[in-house]
Amino acid sequence: MRNALGLMLGSVLTAVVITAVWFFTASPRADGAAANTANVLQTERPVAAAKPVPVRDDVEVTAAIPAKPAVAPQAKAACANPDALGVARVVEIDTTGGPGFGFEHFKQLDFLTDKEVVLTFDDGPWPVNTPSVLKALEDECTRAVFFPIGKHATYHPEILKQVAVAGHTIGAHTWSHANLNAKKISDQQAKDEIEKGFSAVRLALGAAPAPFFRFPELQHGPAAMAYLGSRNVAIFSCDLDSFDFRAKDATQIVNTVMTKLDKSGKGIILMHDFQKHTAEALPTLLRRLKAGGYKVVQMKARAPLQTLPEYDEALVKDMKLPTASTRPVGSVVQTVSE
Repeated sequence: MRNALGLMLGSVLTAVVITAVWFFTASPRADGAAANTANVLQTERPVAAAKPVPVRDDVEVTAAIPAKPAVAPQAKAACANPDALGVARVVEIDTTGGPGFGFEHFKQLDFLTDKEVVLTFDDGPWPVNTPSVLKALEDECTRAVFFPIGKHATYHPEILKQVAVAGHTIGAHTWSHANLNAKKISDQQAKDEIEKGFSAVRLALGAAPAPFFRFPELQHGPAAMAYLGSRNVAIFSCDLDSFDFRAKDATQIVNTVMTKLDKSGKGIILMHDFQKHTAEALPTLLRRLKAGGYKVVQMKARAPLQTLPEYDEALVKDMKLPTASTRPVGSVVQTVSE
């Protein structure tokens, strides 16, 4: 009897031991505790470098939270035209002191190599013609420098914004296209034309333009040039003038530009997006440039121009529409039938 009772007690003790061993070794709760302990220890220890965690085949990943949101790179828009003229080089200009460009007046800065050209356009923005010029440039995935007249910028700010959105460089070309070298123009009037023109472009764009300036009729007055230098504004002449404002048709513009360019081999080309024939000529001209092995260089400024607050404020004030009548609407407009 005693032997049987001892045998039964031994069996019970053995079962208890086996259960305890299983609980502390195979139980999921024990795994979780061990894992939590490991995590605590890991966070308390300095880690020199993160090691990849091996992926277990028996674990299903249901979600993952990135430590830092990924930022998509700003990719350059692809050109739809595989044979486009494009832009071969972009140069950044430090305008300190008012450097001059264009061998017709300035000989110091010869930065273009053989077969390189800079496309420039004056007198815009203007309906139909400027958008047509923009389309031709976009079709060839190329860029230019625009010198808008201040008044025109206030007339058609939406068109000038299109120029900026397309990636072109925008300077200024005075407020009213006045000849700043004329005897009747005082130094103060020349300053006003320059600053008001830049302020008008800034107002139209909602952003500061480049400190690039071209004199109307390429008339470079010494006092005005000195003033632009003090404002750190680069002065643009040209290497070849298309004389598109005199051309009888688009063909004449193309022939004039290519004849001069083939002779000089490179240069800053002066055209006008204000002119109808220029808009008509540009698609052909750009194809001729490509066929002739010419490459476009885009000029950008290192920093935008800081317009003068007094001119900005005066321009906004001047552009306010006058009050035509102080009478209430009800005394002017009355419904007579519905």
